[in-house]
This record gives sequence, structure tokens and C-alpha cells, in this order.
Amino acid sequence: MKRKVAVFTGTRAEYGLLYWLMKDIQASDALALQLIVGAMHLSPEFGDTWKQIEQDGFRIDSKVEMLLSSDTPVGVVKSMGLGTIGFADALDRLRPDVLLVLGDRFEALAVVQSALILQIPVAHLHGGEITEGAYDDAIRHAITKMASLHFVAAEPYRRRVIQMGERPETVFNVGACGLDHLRRSPFMDLDALSASLGFALKRPYLLATYHPVTSLDEAPEATFRAMLDAFDKHAGHQVILTYPNADNGGRAIIPLLEAYARDNAGRVLAIPSLGAKRYLSVLANAAAVVGNSSSGIIEAPSVGIPTVNIGVRQLGRLAAESVLHCAPAAPAIDEALSRALSPAFAETCRHVANPYGQGDAAQQIVRILAAHDGNFHKQFHDLDGAP
Repeated sequence: MKRKVAVFTGTRAEYGLLYWLMKDIQASDALALQLIVGAMHLSPEFGDTWKQIEQDGFRIDSKVEMLLSSDTPVGVVKSMGLGTIGFADALDRLRPDVLLVLGDRFEALAVVQSALILQIPVAHLHGGEITEGAYDDAIRHAITKMASLHFVAAEPYRRRVIQMGERPETVFNVGACGLDHLRRSPFMDLDALSASLGFALKRPYLLATYHPVTSLDEAPEATFRAMLDAFDKHAGHQVILTYPNADNGGRAIIPLLEAYARDNAGRVLAIPSLGAKRYLSVLANAAAVVGNSSSGIIEAPSVGIPTVNIGVRQLGRLAAESVLHCAPAAPAIDEALSRALSPAFAETCRHVANPYGQGDAAQQIVRILAAHDGNFHKQFHDLDGAP
């Protein structure tokens, strides 16, 4: 009998990272895919991206409505409560052999804590990382302690998960699964992208995403305006602006984003979700990636694209030499962007080494899940010399 692997996805970005892993589970002779979809995917405000999941050939086994139309801390906590109720029902009905989740968001915490109480083992992707500018950091480590299998993206992260008390034989360095797309998915050319977007896309252009900082002092609206001010100094570049996540303060950014696109029609496109294929195609042809999304740090180096990483959200994450970090102020962003767009730096970026692997994470994970003996019992692993 096939081992049932329930994969949870709650955001467009996370789904893009999980796509090839889901395809490989779907094609496995030893594994059966169950798909639980919730949060931003089910929100018209964020593009109803569950429809894209079905268009990609996946059957959604459970939809969990949980997202309130609020981005206050209280609203997020209430969304987690609704999610916990919905995930309890979904997991009890599906009864997977293992639940697979990626990352560090509040939706993931809600589904993992439900699985813990229901005694459903958890496999966690991208544990051991550090992002000091978001409460996601604490959520990620909490999920690590509730998970029985760990698929990390780099060797320092493997060591950190073991340092947290996880047994070495349960922690696997497979690289970042988002890089699988860059190796296995065909990219769209500019003409196809323009037709798909309904926007005359031409080089040079910038790809920008800014998410609210949720644990350190960085005002989302002020930083977003500073980023737009820096874009104004590079008026020869088009700008593709994707919407922020449904985090505290995210909805305050959306009107600013939409107004900037209206005021710069033909030069700026604001879009709730590009989808994985379009996003990576836009990324591969961009002059630079700007903002504070993890994709600028994890995926962009593999296609030789410079990244301007703004502020503290990704503070502590491993980064290639193609990533330029800057303060969340217009002069600093402009200075970093000017450097990123210089021919000399762009040439350097074409030859950087990405610390996040080679783009074969999905196949490694499927092999490990298929070969697992079914014993998910957790034991705390003390470091050498510890009592």
C-alpha cells in the first residue's frame, strides 16, 4: 500500500517551491499525494490561486478557509484559530501517514500543531534557517521541534537543526526545492510573458516584492515608499510589483502599490500573483530583484540575477555574493540598486555559487520518504558532551 503524504500549501510562493515535489510524489509508485490548500490561496484579494493549482493538474483533497480580511496581529491570531479548527477536520478525515510542510508561516504552524495532537508525523522543509526580521523565525524553529523528518537547504542549517536536539539520521541536506523549477521548468520568453500579463514587458525591468517586517522595527509603509522613491530614480526601468503576503501590515501596502502602478501606467505593473512559471520567467529576464522576499536570496543567484535585499526581514539567511543588503531608506536602496545595475556587478552575478544546492531536492525527498521505515518516534539528541 502506498504511503499517504499530505502536502499543505497556503501561499503562492510556497506552492511554487513545492510544485515539483508534489509532481514527483504524484508520480511515485510508493507514495500517494494528498493536498491540503488554505489561507491566501482561497482569497480573491490575493488572486484565488487555488485555481492555478488545479490547472496544474493537482486534485485538492481539502480546502481550509481561515484567512480573515484583516492584517492586524489579532486578526492573524484569529485566522490561526480558524485554521486549527479546519485542519483538525481535514487531517482527521484524510489520515495521512505523514504531513509535509514548508517553511515558517503562521498557516504552517496551525496545521502542524493540529497534526501533533492527532499524532500524524510531520516532515519539515527549510528548517534551521534564520530570518530575524519576522516572527516567522520563531515559527520555523517551533515547527522543527514538532517535526520528525527534516529536509534542510544547506549544511549550516542541517547542523543547526541537530543543535536543536534533532537526531542526525532524521536531518537531510537536500538543498532548496525552489531551485528544482530552475532546472526542470521551461521559461516563457518576453513575448509570451507580455501576452500572458496583458502588459508590454520589455527590458530592462525590475522585479519587486516587499513583505511587512513582523518582529523588528521597520515600518512597512515607510519602507515601501522608500523603495518606490528609489525606483523613480531609475525611470528607464519597468517595474513588476507583486503583492505582499497576508502578514501584519500587508494590506496597508496594497493601496500604495496599486496607486504607483496607476500613476506609472505602461511602466509599472502591479499583480497579486504571477504564479510559479511566470514568476521564474520574469525573474530570469529581470535586471535585478528588489525587496525582501526569500526568492531574491535563494532562487535569483541560480539564474545570475542581482538582488537588492532591503531591511531586516531576511537578516541571518545565507546569501550569495550577488545579494546586496541595504537599509530601508531611499538613499540606501538607490545606492544598492545603482550598484546592482552596473555592468561590472551584473557580470559578477553570472558566475556566483548558490549555497542552496543544485536543483534536485524533490527527487531526493521522494526517495527518502519512500524508503523510510515508518518509525517516526522522536528522541532528543544531545550534542557530544552534553548531560
